[in-house]
Amino acid sequence: MVMVPQRRPDWLKVRAPGGENYEALKKLMRSKQLHTVCEEARCPNMGECWAHSTATFMILGSVCTRSCGFCAVATGRPQALDWEEPRRVAEAVTQMGLRHVVVTSVNRDEMQDGGAGLFAATIRWIRRLNPETSIEVLTPDFKGNQDALRVVIEARPNIFNHNVETISRLYKRVRPQAIYTRSLQVLTWAKEMRADMPVKSGFMLGLGETRDEVIQLLSDLHDHHVDIVTIGQYLRPSFDHLPIERYVTPEEFAEYAAIGKAMGIPHVQAGPLVRSSYHAWDQAKIVAPESVAQ
Repeated sequence: MVMVPQRRPDWLKVRAPGGENYEALKKLMRSKQLHTVCEEARCPNMGECWAHSTATFMILGSVCTRSCGFCAVATGRPQALDWEEPRRVAEAVTQMGLRHVVVTSVNRDEMQDGGAGLFAATIRWIRRLNPETSIEVLTPDFKGNQDALRVVIEARPNIFNHNVETISRLYKRVRPQAIYTRSLQVLTWAKEMRADMPVKSGFMLGLGETRDEVIQLLSDLHDHHVDIVTIGQYLRPSFDHLPIERYVTPEEFAEYAAIGKAMGIPHVQAGPLVRSSYHAWDQAKIVAPESVAQ
């Protein structure tokens, strides 16, 4: 295993969070007892996004039932579902004046539907209070429960996202409770349930994958009808998480984007700081402008 110096290259340096909008949004989230993946996953783009009054809401609590080697979200025994959470998310969307909102969650494998019902309730509440806002969901795999997935899709999100996160060979180390083929199946099911809905997925580089494996992953995503792919650099949240095998250069990211587009994937956004929810509205607008708020 190659040990990478802890000092980040210049292309990965970002400003520390701050500013008036950042502080106002932080206060809003606390007042409504809401969680954002921005904070829980220690996203490097949090300062930029929050300064522009955008955020990705994380529902179903802040404790995950899985223990992925790359993720900073807490693992353990989750609390009971809060069925008032969907309304509070919708109210926050109103106060923020969002045109496009992303809703994700922790995994809730202890539940039969994996929390799909609360996802659907959140979509309905956002629509009720914010009829002009387009909605993107970034869901777990629901342990391959097709009926649970259908509950989410029938609530009619504008965009469906489920991240594969890494190449097949690394799943046991990076996502020990997930299955590569199951994640691909979820993406195909989502497209089959609603052919007009853009389907999206994303993955990280820097965990030990080879160039051929990345190209195979892009091919698999194309074959499973994915419309939007995001590719970013893995950044180690702490010394308790998986080490960074290497920092991938911006030029390599650009090459993978070009390869994915040449395969026929409608939109590939790749770069060191790209995350699945980063500039999400812009991605959706490119692929399906009729599906998102203008």
